[in-house]
Amino acid sequence: MSDDELIWRIAGGSGDGIDSTSQNFAKALMRSGLDIFTHRHYPSRIRGGHTYVEIRAADHEVQSRGDGYNFLLSLGDSFARNPQEEAYYGNEEIKPLSENLDELREGGIIVYDEGLISEDDVEAINLEERAEENNWHVFPVDLRGLAKEHGREVMRNTAGVGVTAALLDMDLEHIENLMSDAMSEDILESNLEILHEAYEMTLEEYDFEHELRAPEGSHETEQALLSGSNAIAYGAIDGGCRFISGYPMTPWTDVFTILSQNFPDMGGISEQVEDEIAAAALAVGASHAGVKAMSGSSGGGFALMSEPLGLAEMTETPLVLVESMRAGPSTGMPTKPEQGDLEFVLYTSQGDSSRVVFAPGTIEEAYEQTRLAFDIAWEYQIPTIIIYDQKLSGENTNVDVEFFDREPEPGLGTTLTEDELLEAAHDASGKFERFGYDDNEKNVSKRSLPGQKGGRYLATGNEHSPVGHISEDADNRVYQMTRRIEKLDSIREELDEEHPSNQTYYGDETADYGIITWGSSHGAVAEAVERLNDDGHSVKGITVSDMMPFPEAEMTEFLESVDEAMVVEMNATAQFRGLIQKELGRFGEKLTSLLKYNGNPFEPAEVVEGYEVNVAEEEREPTAQVRIEPAAGD
Repeated sequence: MSDDELIWRIAGGSGDGIDSTSQNFAKALMRSGLDIFTHRHYPSRIRGGHTYVEIRAADHEVQSRGDGYNFLLSLGDSFARNPQEEAYYGNEEIKPLSENLDELREGGIIVYDEGLISEDDVEAINLEERAEENNWHVFPVDLRGLAKEHGREVMRNTAGVGVTAALLDMDLEHIENLMSDAMSEDILESNLEILHEAYEMTLEEYDFEHELRAPEGSHETEQALLSGSNAIAYGAIDGGCRFISGYPMTPWTDVFTILSQNFPDMGGISEQVEDEIAAAALAVGASHAGVKAMSGSSGGGFALMSEPLGLAEMTETPLVLVESMRAGPSTGMPTKPEQGDLEFVLYTSQGDSSRVVFAPGTIEEAYEQTRLAFDIAWEYQIPTIIIYDQKLSGENTNVDVEFFDREPEPGLGTTLTEDELLEAAHDASGKFERFGYDDNEKNVSKRSLPGQKGGRYLATGNEHSPVGHISEDADNRVYQMTRRIEKLDSIREELDEEHPSNQTYYGDETADYGIITWGSSHGAVAEAVERLNDDGHSVKGITVSDMMPFPEAEMTEFLESVDEAMVVEMNATAQFRGLIQKELGRFGEKLTSLLKYNGNPFEPAEVVEGYEVNVAEEEREPTAQVRIEPAAGD
């Protein structure tokens, strides 16, 4: 973390408005000209339980959460189950203060609500002693009392933002504008009053000895603050999707909700159904009927989609699914990020499967690769899956609005028109040879839609003849299976030629050492590579998005160019490293792993430290909660 950036953490209980307050403050910082990256941490509860959102703001690009943070606004947990230290979960009221101190940087600022967090509780955690040791600047403020004076306790969040702005020497203009945009008239006036009262009170009553100030910056183009869920949803819309079916499950629910909110204005259909089997089956049916369709879930729900996924593979019905990973197995830690579903997504279904899997690592990639997923699915008549995690789903960062200035793609790929169907092959009964034996460079047979003249055929989950009748003929089986599987070769060729940017490179291309990652760990690794090179190391990195078909040529070239490589991922079993070794086993002795699976995403410093222990061979254990797996044969 550099000296010219603010990393502001607001902490409270679930239901205390932490998320909405942080989003508005992040937008205000963005509108003031700063680059933004947010990180959200919340429990698996509707009300209560320690939650926080971290906002990293700087006058330069930020790609990841920082290493620790430097400003804490602790509201306490107003929904605590039992504010007693001897309770099973401890004193929950004070956890938004006590559980955030370990990561607060030296010289940092603490503002806590003394209207909720008692003096005895503060003494119990030795805050005064720890503050002196770390040169923390502590400001107890009765935020609750201020809010009650204005009639609504929930406004203590607004009071906290006012105190923050005063301590950081921030102008209130952008905050006021955001409040005006977000709040109705009946609550706006009282919130503006408490904002100004808290701001003025802080300036009058406190002496500032700290050096932390809000950075100053500017943007050359208009910015939007988006999450990965926003980007996937907007990519689906611009990719032509007009049908989504699903069942709520954290963290996939965000994509489902965003599309459900937008579809009524554009003639789309959203269906919430009774379970994930029905959700995936509805999407298969909608696609068969002629609409670009999508469904998805998180790990537990996606497990139920294996049978409809296999049906889409066998009937060659284009379909896009999203799988939003969270810590498992079973219910696991529903609101914590993990990259533990990769093998599951690659291989679930029945028999020899054929599907495409993309793993975007940034907001921009989430948009572009979702659009690409629809293009590939409807061009090659194959299920395509977007795999991401709670980190990418919920983090917000600023993106140039111009990035989204491109034409939508409503087309249905290799679907024939009725005129084209007149020229297509039919059997003696008049059925369209949907799965015919015609030569095709891409191994894709043309498709028709129900109701088209000359387009009648059978769609069945069994192996089938060219017109769709059940067939167990050996020669037909070999032909149909080979054709379905070899689509992936054609897709790989197209991706290599037209979408090489799916893999992202950074660092010195002549470097001796490589760091490899996938998905949402991209930002932390990219920043770590930059730091390592600034410190004189010879390091380069690659973030891989193409999980299937695997980018064999690109990865071969990368691994041949380095002496060693470290694979960074958020799981306990090194699943992506395993995929690399499955596809490129000869490089196994070059690969080590840096693994993290404690429910928190990587910080750049943890990747730097992993390199130092792995490569520089510093004789120490990593201080972070990570695990290093040595190369094969070591």
